[in-house]
Amino acid sequence: MTISTGSTPRHRIRDLIRQANGMARFIPQDLVTLAARVFPAMVFWQSARTKVDGFSIKDSTYFLFEHVYALPMIPPAQAAVLATIAEHVLPVLLILGLFARFSALGLLLMTAVIQIFVFPEAWVTHGLWAAALLVTLVHGPGRLSLDYPLKLDTGKAIASRESPM
Repeated sequence: MTISTGSTPRHRIRDLIRQANGMARFIPQDLVTLAARVFPAMVFWQSARTKVDGFSIKDSTYFLFEHVYALPMIPPAQAAVLATIAEHVLPVLLILGLFARFSALGLLLMTAVIQIFVFPEAWVTHGLWAAALLVTLVHGPGRLSLDYPLKLDTGKAIASRESPM
């Protein structure tokens, strides 16, 4: 660790902060992309498991979609089935890193629906889910995924567009 000598205390503090920030480069990117896939996927998987009994959707799930999770423009029974299937399939795909960007997008859209129509007061929680899912959507699933050896994802970030100023 080298801190410039003879500089002002402000410069020494700045250099120390820069060096501390530089330590983040030792965190493997593959670990970051794996965590960004696994943690939000587990939230949705756990939710999915509460909706079923074996291979049947619980009556309580239909009740919740009719009275608590009521969505505009989609019948409650249909919403219950679609959400239950999506919450089972997309997290598994995301954890495996198979069609990972598609899975992240699907769960991100579900997060938006939950935020807007069901629990708008839970924006902090939904924001955390969205942030993790956006990592996968933008940067890809990384090398610790099935997409990587199957060459389904280049692992490159989605190109950002320069905004004209």
